[in-house]
Amino acid sequence: MISLKINGSTHALDADPDMPLLWAIRDLLNMTGTKFGCGIAQCGACTVHLDGQPVRSCQTAISDAAGHEITTIEGVNGKVAQAVQAAWQELDVVQCGYCQSGQIMSAIGLLSQTPKPSDNDIESAMDGNVCRCATYGRIRAAIHDAANRLA
Repeated sequence: MISLKINGSTHALDADPDMPLLWAIRDLLNMTGTKFGCGIAQCGACTVHLDGQPVRSCQTAISDAAGHEITTIEGVNGKVAQAVQAAWQELDVVQCGYCQSGQIMSAIGLLSQTPKPSDNDIESAMDGNVCRCATYGRIRAAIHDAANRLA
């Protein structure tokens, strides 16, 4: 049994310790907001927070996540999350939406560490979050908008 604390709730899972966190979240716990994209930590669709830091859940074993606070898109809250979500909606960032939970998780991670990010900070933090619809300009604008909301 492996115990995972996800979005404030503890879950005991009878699973292989090497199982990717993504599959535990989606398949065993039925939290489908976190998406499968590539499976090799290159696209960012599976981004969750591990102790407040963005990580790729497709390459994080559940044994490595045990004992840590895991937050998925379903569980984000607080001022930074609210500012990011409001900016995303107001600036109409989403096109197809598939990558957006990972984009939002990375943006929240960035603004939690760097409240007034430069374009370079945004590029660096969002590197590895791929958007097939190429909404990168809107994503950058929404991050700046969220930072302004928090100021």
